[in-house]
Amino acid sequence: MKKGIILVVSMSFLAFGCVTTGVSPQKTQLEIREFQTREFDTKDFKMVMKALLNVLQDDGFIVKNADTELGLLQATKEVDVENESEKTTAIAQMYIPIVNMFGSGEWKKNQIIECSCNISGFGDQTRVRVNFQAKTMNNFGDVKSVQHVQDETFYQEFFSKVDKGIFIQKENL
Repeated sequence: MKKGIILVVSMSFLAFGCVTTGVSPQKTQLEIREFQTREFDTKDFKMVMKALLNVLQDDGFIVKNADTELGLLQATKEVDVENESEKTTAIAQMYIPIVNMFGSGEWKKNQIIECSCNISGFGDQTRVRVNFQAKTMNNFGDVKSVQHVQDETFYQEFFSKVDKGIFIQKENL
């Protein structure tokens, strides 16, 4: 009888232990590097670099640094993330004394997205690793958060644009 109860209790712990919490496990650095990296079927290093430049500029980035010897591209893009209701609440907090106890009068103002590209030869191919980072700034110009973009779909879409850019350059369109 006791063995039966212990078995039932043990099985219930196992069953509840398998329930997912909806939180996905943290990606390893190797997993992140895998979706940040793509090989292109060309030895033409400069053509790939030019395609990357075009895609970044088409997406609204300002290229800050391009070094063909190192195979390095760096670019930034500023995005307005201001929310009117958040702004109104923050302003009210500054001018209404009782509300001011609960807030600092700041709100999210903009986001600066930084991109770093590493381009290198890889046998008969060209390998590209790209990294995006988003800095959220408040209305005082202070950095409120810094996050690396770790959305696999984001990188797939970016590399799809680069594929198209390389095709356009190969066809001289």
